Amino acid sequence: MNNETKFFLYARKSTDDTSRQVRSIDDQIAELQELAEREHLEIVEIFIEKQTAKKPGRPIFNAMLDRIEKGEAKGILAWHPDRLSRNSVDAGKIIWFIDTKVITALRFPTYWFEPTAQGKFTLSIMLTQSKYYVDNLSENIQRGQRQKVKNGLWPMMAPVGYLNDRQSRGIIPDPKRRSLIRKAFELYATGDYTIDRLQEKVNELGLIARNGEPLCRAQYHRILQNPIYCGIINYGGAYHEGKHEPLVTKSLFDKVQEIMARKSKPKTPELKPYLYRGVFRCGECGCFVTTETQKGNNYLRCSKRVKKDCSQPYMREEILSEQVADYLRCIALPIETADWMISELQIERDTETASRQKAMHSMQAQLQESDEKLDLLMNAYLDKSISLDEYKNAKTRLVNEKQELKDKKTALEANGGNWFEPAIRFVKAAKTTGFLAETGTDEEKRDFLKKVGSNLTIRNRHLSVNPRGAWKLVVDQGSFAQHNTAPSHDGAVSVGEIHQNLQKRRR
Repeated sequence: MNNETKFFLYARKSTDDTSRQVRSIDDQIAELQELAEREHLEIVEIFIEKQTAKKPGRPIFNAMLDRIEKGEAKGILAWHPDRLSRNSVDAGKIIWFIDTKVITALRFPTYWFEPTAQGKFTLSIMLTQSKYYVDNLSENIQRGQRQKVKNGLWPMMAPVGYLNDRQSRGIIPDPKRRSLIRKAFELYATGDYTIDRLQEKVNELGLIARNGEPLCRAQYHRILQNPIYCGIINYGGAYHEGKHEPLVTKSLFDKVQEIMARKSKPKTPELKPYLYRGVFRCGECGCFVTTETQKGNNYLRCSKRVKKDCSQPYMREEILSEQVADYLRCIALPIETADWMISELQIERDTETASRQKAMHSMQAQLQESDEKLDLLMNAYLDKSISLDEYKNAKTRLVNEKQELKDKKTALEANGGNWFEPAIRFVKAAKTTGFLAETGTDEEKRDFLKKVGSNLTIRNRHLSVNPRGAWKLVVDQGSFAQHNTAPSHDGAVSVGEIHQNLQKRRR
């Protein structure tokens, strides 16, 4: 058998999923072997590749061409020209090998090729058509994805924490992973975790990928930066409102981004996780207060990064913990007072809900009456009972009245009763603050202090706190008056003075 009848058999499919292929590898090989037997062709070797031909650089295909160039075979057996190439680089290389007689024959079960001018022209069209098919398919897929995004639907495989929903064509929360994703955001938002520590902690809680493997560090980094978890789709660099259920709030997501953007020195797992690391600032120079261990005890001191001669003394960690607990005791509402406030808020909420519903029904009736008046006005004009000017003036007045009613109805829907639930939650939190101060862990007290206070500073071994939001009302009008302690001119409260007063009373 001469060299002109020696062929390489090349079979290719894009993925390992046989259900997505027109012809599987085994089918291609079987058909091509029958073709070789009918035409008395020698198959020197069979090359099998499971890789897309959309881009150049297939290793098995290139190795086959190298061996053809060395003269080991003069032709190629393939199911169709699109099995050989779907890109312009590989297509040009095949045509060039045919021009230079490196390849003298190509055989396909469904397509006939001869190395003539007309044959090469036809082959070029077939290879170009294969490239067009891939390009057009890609454009169609991208167009479909863009339309899904415009409709608020995630267009790809659901990220960790979500599942693809065939019915809605979008994504829904994964009941097994949603709470762990939320936990990852909450832990990182405390500022006490690096990505490595977060990975270790959440993986211990059982968060795994779809393949059953624990999530790696890079996956946690992508999760914490992906706005999909707060209900926003980032596609092509543009943000779109998603229709899926968020796993975290926008405020929590933004807080995580702020912490990631600080680019502070990473805290390695080997460092001791001090209780108050990064929580307080020095009341004299404004530098962060750091913690160090001396003779088995933890002491807090100014880091003195700006003012080297800062005069602030050391402070024992347990003394600061006592002051934190005292602050929580002082902002706690008595149980009887809190229960009375909650009851009154619930009664007022129910009363306002009934009043608002009555007002809504009245406005709806007025809107319906306005529509009827507009219809009657139109009929009167059509019946020539009124002139065009009378019609225009009357219609303008009715349309303006209707729009005013719609605005009032919208405002009532948006504002009615929205403050009751947050107020009730706040009173409940103030009620439980006393329990937290007595029975909570130091970590829980620290986290609650960060939630209710800002500008946390230490000066002369005294903790100073600026109450946040509604907590300022508790400070100004509540239990602080019982200890003869008033907030300073800037709203901060010296907890050290309260602590001293409490110590005197305990004695």
